[in-house]
Amino acid sequence: MENSIKELVYDRLEREKEMLNASGENLKIHQYRTSLNRSYYAVFHGMRAVNVLEGFDSSKHSGVIAYFNRSFLKEGKLNRDLYQIIKAISYLREKSDYDDFYIAGKQEAEEQLKSVRFFVASVEEYLKSV
Repeated sequence: MENSIKELVYDRLEREKEMLNASGENLKIHQYRTSLNRSYYAVFHGMRAVNVLEGFDSSKHSGVIAYFNRSFLKEGKLNRDLYQIIKAISYLREKSDYDDFYIAGKQEAEEQLKSVRFFVASVEEYLKSV
């Protein structure tokens, strides 16, 4: 990996970890909507860290997700089951951020955090191998 790319990957991984930790802290203080939001952003920054390996970035979340799915999941570079995590956390982030009547629950936030931890571990393992 080229130095500038490597630095960008590490920066994005730091943001991923920061969001993951924030999700856990929000869960502890019963801020379930915020926990779901932070879980989503942990996944988002993880995808951006991997995408940059191929020189890709996008200002749109949908672009980041589509490229990650196409280039890393469909190609078999990462576990295809990660798609279900991305799909679920994206949906819940949309609901928790924009649906005024959505009530986020503790169990839902806990399950998503567990899934996101798996996603983060998978991304970090992949990045160690390249």
